[in-house]
Formats: sequence, C-alpha cells, structure tokens
Amino acid sequence: MSATRPQLPPEFVAAHKRRRMIDAMAELCAEQGYEATKIADVVRRAHVARKTLYDNFSGKEELFLAAFDTTLADADAEIAAACGSVGDGDWEARTEAGLRALLDFIAANPAAASLCLVQAPAATPTAAARYDAAVEGYIARLRDSAPRAAGRPATLEEALVGGTVWIVQRQARRGEATAAPELLAELTQFVISPYRAVGKR
Repeated sequence: MSATRPQLPPEFVAAHKRRRMIDAMAELCAEQGYEATKIADVVRRAHVARKTLYDNFSGKEELFLAAFDTTLADADAEIAAACGSVGDGDWEARTEAGLRALLDFIAANPAAASLCLVQAPAATPTAAARYDAAVEGYIARLRDSAPRAAGRPATLEEALVGGTVWIVQRQARRGEATAAPELLAELTQFVISPYRAVGKR
C-alpha cells in the first residue's frame, strides 16, 4: 500500500494563500503601480481563484492596505529584535542596529518596500493616512528613546525621520532597494550626530 499523503491544516493553507495574494499585490504594484494593478492580475500572479481573494478582502484597496500593514509589522519585528540584542544603555549602538535591520529588510523585500514607501503615499487617501501614521510612529519612537538634553529642537526627530524616509524612498523609487544597506553609515551618522551636538553649544 502506498503511504497516504498527509493533509495540511486548513488554517495553514488559508494563511499561505492570503500571503501569496499580499506578495502578488506588492510585486505588481512595484512593476506597474497601484492604479494599473487589477484584481485579475493579482489572482493570476497568486494562483488563486477570484472567489478566494474576495473571501479574504473586499477589494483591491483592502488587499493593498493588508500588504502595507503586513510589511510594516514584519519590518517592525526585525527592528525590535535587532535593537533588543543591544544593551539598553548604548543608544547609539541600538540606533545603528535598528537602521541596519530596516535597510536589510528593505533590501530583502524590495517589492514590499516599494509598496510602502513609493505607492502608499499616493495610492488612496486611506493608504496615505496609514503611511503618515507609520512615519509619525517612528518619529514618536525616536523622540522617546533619544538622549535628553537642553536645547534640543522640538522638530529634531521629525526632521531626522523625515530625512531618513526620503533617502530610502528615493532609493526604492529608483529601483535600487536591494542596495539599501549601503546607506547604513551615512544614515547612522545623520541620525546620531545631532544628539552629540545638542547641549554642547
């Protein structure tokens, strides 16, 4: 008798199909933009039935937002793990570790990075709002973790996060996301150096 092939749990199969649709949306948006991407393109790329897509998402925008949220959560997990591996007392080392994890994630996931950095700000009003909220979240995290010092400009963290996002966004827009780790030294110096200067004037 031939061995019976074990069946995968339905939950695993469903999660795998959902991830394939999310990955397909990211790939297609990177290739042709959000507006040009159709549901038919997604189901063809993901190798799922149209019904499967609509069982999981109400339409293209909800799938796009799911891809954005998933990518952000995955990146945040990598950053948190990297920062957590460095002692709490070494803020500069934690900052460099977090930037390294972010740039490595972008390089490893160029299509998803493009979706978040390039497509999301202009895709839909809801996507733009979610992008803005994500940037504001990084600003708040930097503000909460950075060294305290008298004379620190109130907009310092906004400028540093905004500048960092602009630089990596430009990299993704050029189709050079895989080279993002090459920015580590420059961005680490960009973020850290203002805190060394605050309070020393």
